[in-house]
Amino acid sequence: MTMTDSDVPTGYTRHFKTSGFTDPWEPLFSKVEADRVWMGVRIADAHCNSRGFAHGGLVSALADNAMGLSAGQVLKAEARDDVGGLVTVSLNTDFIGSGQIGQWLEVDTHFVKTGGSLCFTGALVLADGAPIARASATFKIVKAR
Repeated sequence: MTMTDSDVPTGYTRHFKTSGFTDPWEPLFSKVEADRVWMGVRIADAHCNSRGFAHGGLVSALADNAMGLSAGQVLKAEARDDVGGLVTVSLNTDFIGSGQIGQWLEVDTHFVKTGGSLCFTGALVLADGAPIARASATFKIVKAR
């Protein structure tokens, strides 16, 4: 599937982080705000299971990614100089719908609570604006060296 600007909602640009894990799902997009990072993708064959809808692994991985980046945004806004990174401690995903090929799938991290050594997050995953999953995660703050 070839993406055009009209396929991507306003405010999204190509995702600023890449990894070998997410390379097969490209192009991925993100929208950075002061207290969160949204992630989005136009659902294509490469994102789907054998039944033809967005694979739960994709949904969970994008939620994990968006929540971790959002926790990082909040820590950055708090001007924390002791943060070297974040590591996922727990991730929970509840599936309440499905995303179909051609739909815009996006993750909205709507809750981030930071502490001394842990961050707690919550997100809603949407397909063309309709909720298909909710997720929560806990991240360990790795201290800067």
